[in-house]
Amino acid sequence: MSRGDRRPPPCALSSDYGDESAARPDDGASARAYGRPTTPSGSTSDTLSHTFDSPAFEDAKVLDAMRLGVITCCPDASLREIARVLATYRVHSVVISETEGDRPWGIVTDIDLAGAADKDLDKVTARDISRGRLVTVSADEDLGHAARLMAEHAVAHLVVVQPHSGQPVGVLSTLDLAGVLAWGGMA
Repeated sequence: MSRGDRRPPPCALSSDYGDESAARPDDGASARAYGRPTTPSGSTSDTLSHTFDSPAFEDAKVLDAMRLGVITCCPDASLREIARVLATYRVHSVVISETEGDRPWGIVTDIDLAGAADKDLDKVTARDISRGRLVTVSADEDLGHAARLMAEHAVAHLVVVQPHSGQPVGVLSTLDLAGVLAWGGMA
């Protein structure tokens, strides 16, 4: 795709699934990590004063730890386009769905991207490198259940879905679990 090409991007933050304001870098504000300002490299400037408002792990639900909003891409998005989305939004995964708002069928993670980095970035697509089936969890499930799902399926990201409709509302990562394990119940 040339610089002058004005096609809509193949990957986008899905506005139907949650609060996108915290994840969008294009509003002029820098991305935030748990409410703390970040440096240009993305790290917090004072990790010792880090705060995390969550119940203790044993009392927490997926909703307490997940990140609201789903960044999606179409199956035909190139690796370069996916890499740009991961870097721009400072996330580690992009959910694959045929159209925005459609039920997801796959996920591309930073590890998938790293594994395909030596391939042609403009020809290899999300469909080509997505591995395995998508693992989902309901937002109202216990966080312990989500941790067990991650371990059983050897995945670092779960797509969080609404309990009744099955529509995606966010993503839960191992780092989100770590935040609750480290700071949950201390506020």
